[in-house]
Amino acid sequence: MAQLNDNIQYMKGIGEKKAAALRKLGIRTYRDLISFFPRAYEDRRTFYAIADAPAETPVCVKAMVAAPPNAVRARRGMTLVKLRAVDDSGVLDITYFNQAWLKNTLVPGETYIFYGRVGESGRRRTMTNPAFEREDAEGVVTGRILPVYRLTAGISQKVLLTSVRQALDACEAVPDILPDDVRRRYELAQARFSYENIHFPRDDAALDQARQRLVFEELYVLAGAMELLRGRRKDRPGLVLPESSMDGFWRTLPFSPTNAQRRAVDEALADMRSGQPMNRLLQGDVGSGKTLVAAALLWQMARAGYQSAFMAPTEILAEQHCKTLTEMLDPLGVRVVKLTGSMTAAQKRHVNEKLALGEADVAVGTHALLMENVTFRDLGLVVTDEQHRFGVEQRSALTGKGEHPHVLVMSATPIPRTLALIIYGDLDISVLDELPPGRTPVETYAVGEEMRERIWNFVRRLVREGRQVFIVCPMVEENEELPDTVKSAQEYARELQNEVFPDQRVLCVHGKMKAKEKDAAMAAFAAGDADILVATTVIEVGVDIPNAALMIVENADRFGLSQLHQLRGRVGRGKHKSYCVLFSDSKTDTARSRLKIMTQTNDGFLISQEDLRLRGPGDFFGSRQHGLPEMHVADLSADMRVLKQAQQEAQAVLASDPELRRPENEPLRDRIHELFELHEDTFN
Repeated sequence: MAQLNDNIQYMKGIGEKKAAALRKLGIRTYRDLISFFPRAYEDRRTFYAIADAPAETPVCVKAMVAAPPNAVRARRGMTLVKLRAVDDSGVLDITYFNQAWLKNTLVPGETYIFYGRVGESGRRRTMTNPAFEREDAEGVVTGRILPVYRLTAGISQKVLLTSVRQALDACEAVPDILPDDVRRRYELAQARFSYENIHFPRDDAALDQARQRLVFEELYVLAGAMELLRGRRKDRPGLVLPESSMDGFWRTLPFSPTNAQRRAVDEALADMRSGQPMNRLLQGDVGSGKTLVAAALLWQMARAGYQSAFMAPTEILAEQHCKTLTEMLDPLGVRVVKLTGSMTAAQKRHVNEKLALGEADVAVGTHALLMENVTFRDLGLVVTDEQHRFGVEQRSALTGKGEHPHVLVMSATPIPRTLALIIYGDLDISVLDELPPGRTPVETYAVGEEMRERIWNFVRRLVREGRQVFIVCPMVEENEELPDTVKSAQEYARELQNEVFPDQRVLCVHGKMKAKEKDAAMAAFAAGDADILVATTVIEVGVDIPNAALMIVENADRFGLSQLHQLRGRVGRGKHKSYCVLFSDSKTDTARSRLKIMTQTNDGFLISQEDLRLRGPGDFFGSRQHGLPEMHVADLSADMRVLKQAQQEAQAVLASDPELRRPENEPLRDRIHELFELHEDTFN
């Protein structure tokens, strides 16, 4: 009898080579295998007579092989096996490509069930490369609902199908992590039934029951992990910030803060006075004023005698934040210093001395803040901007420079609140849902190639008026696998400079450039040394250029809506009327309706909700930048009601057994520990 944690390499039919390929799919153990759920299902239960089978739809046809199959060598490297199958209603001509062995497998006079798409060739009905089995077989690939799995090189559907079957047969005992009373309360199936029927459903109802149970289980484990983490963090002591009024800070501002900004500051200060370390996410749309909230907290820390660190992902952003924070805090007597990699050794040494002696209150910088020789006299607050750009070790290295300092994480990626509760379930969340007065919405247009010349004329007009323009492409260099219409940033920049805008100054910046080159190009654009910046999405979260009044996105249908919204946020940051033009020649209804949303609203939260609905959470975060554990069966856009139920139950279990020590909670504890190991980027 196999155990769920056994290595699949020693399973019959796997071996070293296939095990290595399966690892690419995240499958190492028997548990991984039975938890590798199908991405789709094919209904192979309905049988048709040859004459009645609908065309161009995958169907099962029961027919007899009428004559010996014929193998034909069509050309070098290509062998065709042709055969004719018949039933009472007609004739079916079947062709297999490069499967010469079938010539001796399909026996004349025997009846088989063939599954594939029926085509028409003149008056004849045809099928190409159908799956098949004898009519007396036990319904391995026909006559049933068949799972379809995600694949990788060296792994076929058949390998996965037989391996999952073996794993389920070998591991009869699948521990049930859901308490019996929870299972009964929500009328959920047992674990063994659910794992069996998610892979090999008896019928539609069994598949539905299995899915409901496994969705609940997956969200229950995730919610339990987040609750456990939150509990552990709250056990740590945190420095207590003394009560102090914010009036002195608000009075110095040349404008009135929004209610959302005031609320976020109050929420953070309450955390910092609670005796436990603050661990708060400040989430706000582009231009919602997150830096002001951070500045208010930095001021309070300095007044109480503590230092703060503010880490940004790039030098140019660190430079920008340093300038903004100095303007806000210098009049209040808060000493702000900058620490970046490009500074000279002497400059760095000077800043380090100030921090170690307590002669600086706030250090704004990049990864340079993490260096071992950077020491703080008394670090009380760590702020990270666009925190998904930093790895776990980097964030830990910074917080490790103080005694459990308070942590504020800032993100300009608007995430639907329900989803944020999962991703950042261990953080408290403040949302800036108002834009400061004076920010005018960016006018957005979705256009096709026929508008190209008009848009180029518009670019020339804006540049003549002294404005600057961003042009964004989806990729960096030519890629033969992608259509010609997908512009390469470097090639496109050259083409624009030489053929379209010879009188303008065109610059290019892309992700493959070294950080220093990238920063230099962005700094040159910010200084007004170029009129047009051709870029990849490296500018998505980037420098503030108030003079940029037009954002053009090429092949806009290739971007997610939230990404497009981030790009659009690069313009409209100054006093000039600003525009965003989304080029796309995609004719699909989905692409058109997605881009139409961008032209109708500037609300990032509305857009992100729509993005989640249209694309699902897997694609929503692009390259898994937020560290969200991949959902195997739950759909975070559709299963929100279940998520709330699972969170309630997980909270109840952990309230009565905070460390999950009771025997009945051991399976849940084991699963949470597995999740911690697999997704350390999330649970740091």
